[in-house]
Amino acid sequence: MAEAKRTRAATVYEAVREEIFQGALGPGRKLRLVELAGRFGVSQSVVREALTRLSEQDLVVAAPQQGFRVVTLSRAHLDELTDARVEVESLVLRRSVLRGDIRWEAAVVAAHHQLAGTPVVDAEGKPNDAWFAVHERFHQALLEGCGNERLLSVAMALRDAATLYRRWSIPIARDVARDVTAEHRALMDAALARDPDRAAELLAAHLDRTAQALRAVVDETAGTVA
Repeated sequence: MAEAKRTRAATVYEAVREEIFQGALGPGRKLRLVELAGRFGVSQSVVREALTRLSEQDLVVAAPQQGFRVVTLSRAHLDELTDARVEVESLVLRRSVLRGDIRWEAAVVAAHHQLAGTPVVDAEGKPNDAWFAVHERFHQALLEGCGNERLLSVAMALRDAATLYRRWSIPIARDVARDVTAEHRALMDAALARDPDRAAELLAAHLDRTAQALRAVVDETAGTVA
């Protein structure tokens, strides 16, 4: 019985998590237990378990007497996180460019090849989950040549913290005009050319572009209740 409940909660968790990432459940959206329980055909306790798990990942917030809501984005949090990422990821990338060996180069090229061959959106025009996965692998490959596991761990933790911002850059911020393919190609070329200054400059611009696309939306949606 307990196992069946965990399975149902996992199903609700995956579905709601994907709806948040796709922007169907936007910033500040109220998540009503009764509504979700009816939609998924489960008990409210199952829904509560799923939403509690999402709250542990900072995708959902729970407030006393108010229930659950999708997280409301904070301009201050976005700016601080972006600044931290630019500082740390640029440092780690510089080290990778200077220290990475031939296996690092091969891994970067392979990761970029897979990224370039994966569409950003699916046939329905929705953000493609597969693209986000290979996108993350490409950025990780760029950083893995640094030769310092602690620095790499910090950089990847910051990237994890920014997952929601990346996922919302398309459905919420509508950042579709940029040539992200060219941005990634330029990053790879600078890394393989062993040009740490150029690589770090391109990475900083790449990270800030995503943040910039969200800033106006963050300002508009802060405190939104739906």
